[in-house]
Amino acid sequence: MNQRRAAAGCGNNVQAKPEAGQAATSGEDCGGLDKALQNNLTFIAGQKSAPDAQSEARIANRQAVVDLIQQRRKAAGCKGDGGAADAGNGNAGQGNQPTQQPTQQPDANQGGDNNGATGQQVCNGSTVTLSGEGGAPAASSGTFPVGTTLKVTNLDNNKSTTVKVASVSGSCALLNNAAFEQVREPGKFLIRNARIEKIG
Repeated sequence: MNQRRAAAGCGNNVQAKPEAGQAATSGEDCGGLDKALQNNLTFIAGQKSAPDAQSEARIANRQAVVDLIQQRRKAAGCKGDGGAADAGNGNAGQGNQPTQQPTQQPDANQGGDNNGATGQQVCNGSTVTLSGEGGAPAASSGTFPVGTTLKVTNLDNNKSTTVKVASVSGSCALLNNAAFEQVREPGKFLIRNARIEKIG
């Protein structure tokens, strides 16, 4: 190929493209996206195996999240299937994990909430959707135990809510209806650009 380029008088040094999966140009964290994908697929599998009256709505919401994560993984050049084949089979978390995850510091200039608390940023790459459950503002999580306090910020409108984990789900943070209303954009059922912090 180089001989043919030289014979044709082509200039400039052509460099091979960097190996896909490093997400160097997009800034996406493939490990975070993979974890979010696995959590959402595991949640969907759980809803299908033990459905209730709200399972259909929850599955539809989660499928929209899965589709978005897959788009972001493709744009970032993440390798493999992100562990999708293992999700729901008890093997989640064994997919495409980076060798070293970057440490991110909390942003000091955050949207207001009840107490202005800041904490450790967690679940980078996760999207946030709603559970369809009623009651006072609360969250469910498959990452943090019941009683953990999380701050969820919608970076698209800078609205935040601080909630306690009240139940278990397949997501890092799944907001109930009341909590989601505090941070949602009108007509949207998921937060694509979210910051999740553990503050207690």
